[in-house]
Amino acid sequence: MSQFNDLMAFERQTTALSEVMGRLGWDQETMMPKGAADQRADEMAALEGVLHERRTDPRRGDWLAAIDDTTLDASGQAMMRKIRRDFARNTKVPADLASEIARVTSKSQGIWAQAWADQDVAAFLPVLSQVISLRQQEGQAIAGDADVYDTLLQDYEPECTAAQLSAMFDAMRPRLVALRNAIWERPEPKGVRGSFDEAAQLLLTKKLAKTFGYDLDHGRIDKAVHPFSSGSGLDVRITTRTSSADPFNCIYSTIHEVGHATYEQSISKDYLLTPLGEGVSMGVHESQSRIYENQLGRSRAFTGWLFGQMKDAFGDFGIETESDFFAAVNKVGKGYIRTESDEVQYNLHILLRFDLEQALMSGDLAISDLEAAWNDRFLADFGYAVNNPSNGCLQDVHWSLGLFGYFPTYSLGNVYAGCLHQALRTAQPDLDENLTRGDLSKPLGWLRDNLQVYGGLRGPRETIQHACGFEPSEQPLLDYIEQKFSAIYGI
Repeated sequence: MSQFNDLMAFERQTTALSEVMGRLGWDQETMMPKGAADQRADEMAALEGVLHERRTDPRRGDWLAAIDDTTLDASGQAMMRKIRRDFARNTKVPADLASEIARVTSKSQGIWAQAWADQDVAAFLPVLSQVISLRQQEGQAIAGDADVYDTLLQDYEPECTAAQLSAMFDAMRPRLVALRNAIWERPEPKGVRGSFDEAAQLLLTKKLAKTFGYDLDHGRIDKAVHPFSSGSGLDVRITTRTSSADPFNCIYSTIHEVGHATYEQSISKDYLLTPLGEGVSMGVHESQSRIYENQLGRSRAFTGWLFGQMKDAFGDFGIETESDFFAAVNKVGKGYIRTESDEVQYNLHILLRFDLEQALMSGDLAISDLEAAWNDRFLADFGYAVNNPSNGCLQDVHWSLGLFGYFPTYSLGNVYAGCLHQALRTAQPDLDENLTRGDLSKPLGWLRDNLQVYGGLRGPRETIQHACGFEPSEQPLLDYIEQKFSAIYGI
C-alpha cells in the first residue's frame, strides 16, 4: 500500500496545481485586466508545462506498474483506472505541444471576445486555425490509427464515440423538428415587458442559487460574457450575465451553472483532490445543470413559486397569471443563441455544432468557409437567416478554447437529464407539491444521494444507470418534451 499512498500523494499535488490553473482561467474571464492577455497566455503555458511534466513523470509509470489493483477497494480501483487512462494519453503528447496549446488557447480566448464584440469573423479565423491545427496534432499523437475526433471526445465523455452520438441524435432530430413545426402553427404566448434592473436581477438570482442548493461559503457569483462554472471541492465558482430586457437570461443561466456547481460541491469529501473528486464526464455534468434548469426550474409547479418572486422583485412585468408565466418561461420562439434556446430547439443548436466541428477537425470544412457553412446550416435547420456573426459562428467561446468534442455532451446531458427526471418522479410522487413551495430539498437530496456524491467512482453511463435503475436512452427526454409542450401549445 505504500506505493499506492505515494502515488496518491503525487496525484493530490498535481490536482491542486490543476485547480490553480482553473482559477487563472476563471480570473481571465471575470477580473483580469484586458491588457494582461499576452502575459496570462505565457503564465498558462508555463503552468501547463509543469502539469504535463507531472502527468508524464516516469515515477507515475513505475507506481502504476508496481500496484496490484485487485488489492484495492472499489474507490481505489476506480482511481487506478482513471490514472492509468490519463497516463497513457498524456505520455503520447509532447510537452512543447501541451504548452503551446495552453498558450494559444489562452490568447485565442481574448481574440474571440474582441471579434465577438466587433462582429468580425475574419479577426478570429487566423487564431482559430492555429487552435484547430494544435488540437489535430494532439489528437493524432494520441490516436495513432484511430479517429482523431473520437480521441478528442474522450476528454469530455469517456467511453463514447461520434458514431454512438450520431445514432442518438438522428433519432432525436425528426421528433424535435416535427414538434417545433407544430408549435409554430399555434399562437405565441405573450412575454414579459419592461426594463429589469440589473441589481434586482442579481439579488434574485443569488436567492435562487441558494434555493437550488449552492453553498456560497464555498463559492461566488460573478458576471461574464459567457456563463460558466469553475472549480471543485471547497472552491466552486459560477458566473452569470444580465439583460435589462430579458430577466430569464440571468435567472436560468444562474440555475444552470448552479447545477454544475452543486454537483462538484456534493461529491464526497473523501475524494477531495483525488482522481474521483470531480464530475465523471461533461455529459453527466450537463445532466445536472439541465435537470436543475429545465425539469425542475421550468416546471409548472416551480414557475408558480417563481412568479411570486418575480413580482416581488420587479412589480408589474406584463404577466398576470401563473399559467401565463409558465408559458412565457417555456416560450418556443425564433432566436439565434444556444444558451437562450427553449427545450424544443436547444438540441438542434448542438447538432449543428457537432456536425461542423467534426468537419473542421477532419479537414472536410476549411476554416475560411466556416461562417458560410454555419449560416447555410442554420437557415436549413431553423428556417431563417443569421443576422450577424455574434449570433452565428462567433456566439460560443468553446472553439477558441480548443474544446472540440465538448458540444455533443450538451445534448447527451439533456438525454441523461430526461432519464433522471423520469426516475425522480417515480421515486417522489409528491415532487410538484414541494416545487410549488419553492422547496427543492427532496429532489436535490435525491440527486445528491443517487449520483452527485459518487463523483468519478463509476463510468458515465454506469453513473446514470445506477441512479435511474435503467439503461439510458433518448426516449424519456423526447416523451417529456412532447408532453410538456403539447400541453402548453394545445397540440
